Amino acid sequence: MATAPSRPVPVYLLAAIRLVNGAAGLLAPDLLIRRFDPDSDPPSPAAVYAFRLFGIRTVLLGLGLLTHSGERLRDDLREAILIHGSDTATAATVGLHGHVPPRTAVLTTLISAVNTALSISATAALANPAKDKPA
Repeated sequence: MATAPSRPVPVYLLAAIRLVNGAAGLLAPDLLIRRFDPDSDPPSPAAVYAFRLFGIRTVLLGLGLLTHSGERLRDDLREAILIHGSDTATAATVGLHGHVPPRTAVLTTLISAVNTALSISATAALANPAKDKPA
């Protein structure tokens, strides 16, 4: 029986966050839309579409972190820095312009910043695997 390759903890944490957030976007977009636009009842069909679109993308990205290995996993993590860095900048910008409630802006910016930090940490851990092994 083959065993799964060991991954740094930040990879598992980022994968879990992606899977939970992606599943929420895919399966319960109305709940997330209300956080961004509490006055929209019912939510815009375009918003539902967008959340489902990004939900499935996010689920697949999370699964990739758990199933890919070697150079493919390192590529995934380098791309994750760009993806989550862009998400962080977008969430902060939307919040600074007052396009979403302040609490939502802070929460989405914080989640994206944590994802960015996890991406950077996981990339560094894979680049320096000796640091993760006990002496």
